[in-house]
Amino acid sequence: MTQTPTEEQEAVEEPGVAVLEPPPCVRTTIPDLGRVRAQLVDLHPARFMPLPYPYNTPDNQFSLKPMTESARQNLECDLDGTTAIQIPRPKTRAQEEELVKKFINGVRKLFSPNNNWTFLQPLLLRLDYCAKCQACAEACPIYISSGREEIYRPTYRSEVFRRIVKKYVMPGGFLSGLTAGGIDLNWPMLARLAELSYRCTICRRCAKFCPIGIGNAMITREIRKVFSQELGIAPAELHRLGTVQQLKTGSSTGMIPAAFTDTVEFMEEDVEERAGMKFKWPIDKEGADVLLIHNAGEFLSWPENAEAFAIILEAAGISYTLSSDLLGYDAVNYGLFYDDVQLARIVMKHMEIAKKLGVRKIVIGECGHAHKALMVIADRILSGEMNIPRESCFPFLEGIINSGRLKLDPERNDFPVTLHDPCNMVRIMGIVEPQRRILRKIAPQFREMYPNRTENYCCGGGSGFAIFQGLNFPDWRSAISGRMKFKQVLEAFQNTQIDDESVAKYVCAPCSNCKGQLRGIFEYFGATKRCGIQYGGLVELIVNAMVDVPKPFMEWQQEF
Repeated sequence: MTQTPTEEQEAVEEPGVAVLEPPPCVRTTIPDLGRVRAQLVDLHPARFMPLPYPYNTPDNQFSLKPMTESARQNLECDLDGTTAIQIPRPKTRAQEEELVKKFINGVRKLFSPNNNWTFLQPLLLRLDYCAKCQACAEACPIYISSGREEIYRPTYRSEVFRRIVKKYVMPGGFLSGLTAGGIDLNWPMLARLAELSYRCTICRRCAKFCPIGIGNAMITREIRKVFSQELGIAPAELHRLGTVQQLKTGSSTGMIPAAFTDTVEFMEEDVEERAGMKFKWPIDKEGADVLLIHNAGEFLSWPENAEAFAIILEAAGISYTLSSDLLGYDAVNYGLFYDDVQLARIVMKHMEIAKKLGVRKIVIGECGHAHKALMVIADRILSGEMNIPRESCFPFLEGIINSGRLKLDPERNDFPVTLHDPCNMVRIMGIVEPQRRILRKIAPQFREMYPNRTENYCCGGGSGFAIFQGLNFPDWRSAISGRMKFKQVLEAFQNTQIDDESVAKYVCAPCSNCKGQLRGIFEYFGATKRCGIQYGGLVELIVNAMVDVPKPFMEWQQEF
């Protein structure tokens, strides 16, 4: 239960504080996507969903930085004044027409069983059976946070795609009961549809609240796939700097195998200094029970997470190994978000490494999309001896704790802790309770966010958003996409002197992608400096509670 703000905490219009007045809200229809040449939507902070104390005053209306004139002239940003993909504007009408033709051909392939070997059947069901009841709209954090902007309604982009399919690809076919009225496919519409496919985090909360389980996220993802495979249009962070770089260098971070082994040596020294434990991390150990694969972002941005895993497994006497093979140290698979072919290539590399090492199973570290890619979608690809058992780190860690191998003192974590539920692990895979049972044992002041579990809100960085850094998209990601999550965090800590930065407050976010998003949100709103809110994973809390670790493992505590 959240604490109601006192009268002094309620929003007031202080003298000299200007209240931003939003421009009139104009409902954007589907035909507008192809007919209006100017920017369709003006995102104004006065229309955004209000935030709780202490961000509930008029001076806390955070705007998006405007696009530069050069970017506006050269990039397709006429949807809502930002861009996730940075598509260059075609120079001629002929170029536009060629791109439209490629898209239509790609959609035709999408509905071919020989081409769409992963998601054809669920895609057909989602296109054919949506009743347009809009239950999904009130479940979508982006739609609500934006002030219910029409283009962010989950069914909006789905209906655009549905009409395109009906008119250009399958006239009189399985969508014969639906109208294709009011749509003419041209380049402005196509460019905006491409951007619309990157205004959804693919969190599947819409499917959770749909009376018949229809998920608009599936349609969104398949739209992305057509743009990637047929037009070569995909965010650089997912494709060129993501899957392509990972397959070439070994990691989406650009970390090569030699850099990985050097990093591990540094982390071994860090563990000795921080935890007083000196041991060699097992690398390329054949015949181990477990191959542990992390999101490589942990090694670079949050090394304490990988260090905590090593401390726990060493103390528990687990037979495990890391891999220095190409891709063996990076569980990232950005193909999950936009391209089946890239996803399959990375999955097979991971399986080949595990098979070569002869491990009994793969355990995936704190990375949500790696869980889904390697445990759920991979089942559509793997068979026979390549279908090596895979396990989430959460039940694995719970088993270690329940075994009694670790001596834990929960009083070492006696500060406010709340839990973020990563969508890909919790809502999509049903891994709900192990992490909670662990927290109840090691964090006396643990409290839930509301809603939680499978009804939890996405961090706002899903489907790749957390790594998109171009132009003003990070502002959109924090101000709109992550706004609902920030609201949840503030509400969870309302009774903990929320406006006192000297009181440490910890958001347990056991997912590398989610941590990246929370970092951006807290920086954007100044939440760490203003409220003392910080974030981290689950294993750091476990190690912090270990009696055999002589000093606090979580160094951030020492700052307060």
